[in-house]
Parts: sequence; C-alpha cells; structure tokens
Amino acid sequence: YLLMESVYGDRNHERKEERTEIMKGIIKDTMNAGGTLMIPAFSVERTQELLFEIENMMENSEIPIVPVFVDSPLAIEVTEVYKKYDKYFKKDVAQIVRQSDDGTIFKFPQLQFTKTTEQSKAITHFGKRKIVIAGSGMSNGGRILHHEKANLPDPNSTLLLAGYQAVGTLGRIIQDGAKHVRIMGENVPVRAKIATVTGYSGHKDSDHLVEFVEDTADTVKKVFVTMGETKSSLFLVQRLRDYLGVDAVAPGPQEKIEIEL
Repeated sequence: YLLMESVYGDRNHERKEERTEIMKGIIKDTMNAGGTLMIPAFSVERTQELLFEIENMMENSEIPIVPVFVDSPLAIEVTEVYKKYDKYFKKDVAQIVRQSDDGTIFKFPQLQFTKTTEQSKAITHFGKRKIVIAGSGMSNGGRILHHEKANLPDPNSTLLLAGYQAVGTLGRIIQDGAKHVRIMGENVPVRAKIATVTGYSGHKDSDHLVEFVEDTADTVKKVFVTMGETKSSLFLVQRLRDYLGVDAVAPGPQEKIEIEL
C-alpha cells in the first residue's frame, strides 16, 4: 500500500531555469516601478533558496542593486545553520560559494537580517525600492502581515507567492483575486501586483508524483491519494490509473478504509 500527497497533483512546476527567469523579471519590473517586492516565505529552505538566487542575480548585474531584508527571526536562525554547514551543499552550489569574493554565502552587502522588532519596524524607512522576505509563507501570521498592510495598496509593489497557499489562508484569498482583505483588523485594498511561482515549492509536481509511483507500480496493491484539494487529488488518481494502471483512490472526508494485510 502507498499513501501519498497530491498538493500539486493537477499541475507542474516551472523548470529551475524558467522559475529563475520569472523571478528575475518580477524583481526588475517591481524595482523599475519604484515599488516593494514582498515574498511570504517558509523559514526552512524556501528563504535560503530565494536568497541564493537573489544574491547570484545581483552579483551578475541581472537585477537592480536594492536592499534585501530577511524579516523573520526563525529564518535568520535557520540561515545561520546553512552558513555553518556549507560543506553539505550540492556540488554546483558549493562551487559557486567557493568562487564568491569571500568564500561565504548569504553575506552580500545589500542583505540585512532584521531579527528584533525595532529592526523590523525600521524597514519602512528604507524607501519603497526593496525586497522583503518574511514569514509566514501563507500570510496567516508573522511579520509579512505588516508589510502587506503597508504595501498591498501600492500599485507599484508586488506580492510574490512562492509556495502553496492553503484554502482559507490570507495568501490564498489574495491569490484568488480578492480586491480587499482584512489585515490586523483593518480593511486593506489590494492594488499591488500578485505573482505566483510554484517552482520553489518543496512539494513534487504532477509529473514527478506519477514518476514516484512508477517505480513501484508492479508491486503496489493500492495507492491512497491524500493531502491535496479535491480536484488535485482526483486528477492525480486518474493519471495514476491511466498511465500506470494502478489501483488508486482519493479517500473522502471522514472516510475510513480497512486495509487487508
């Protein structure tokens, strides 16, 4: 038996090169417009991956040189762990780090870690042209709310959603096109541009989920597709049946299934 997720069961991510180009374009457009780029991001891996790409873009003069703030105490702590154990990076990443000016990562001049509340509040004094990476990843709490409250009304600014937005979260409400949202008790108009890039997600996309099952298609007795919205789960179930010929089902809410061993 196989129990698997299906968050992106009905769609594929952008390729790594494609997502980088999309990211580059969003940064350039937002900075050229004189706005703020807000990125709600999870503290582990997502924040560090974004920082790595932004650092490379700036060093290669591919995007404007602007302040970059990591406004999340947890993400800052996790980033320190990444810096401490850089010997575990993938070979291509380790080579880039070795070729950097000081042989370190996450230490470019524009980067600022705002750990304290006072440092976080001071971000507003840096003008509009800046990049802010803050938690939480779905905008359901954390410091990103303060930045969204301040910048969502600005048509020159951009909110970049770089991870899955669960149904019911503020991030999903904005992603679905809301024109006004409630943030910390206030009604906030959404005039900023809303962009989505799925390629940074830690969840496998549809093709890779099918590929994952393919390795055991000849021996698996039944596949239970869970942890996804209904349309995503059902789409993946159909793909598994059609492409691999496996017995796949998507259990409904509160449904109980007895497994025979």
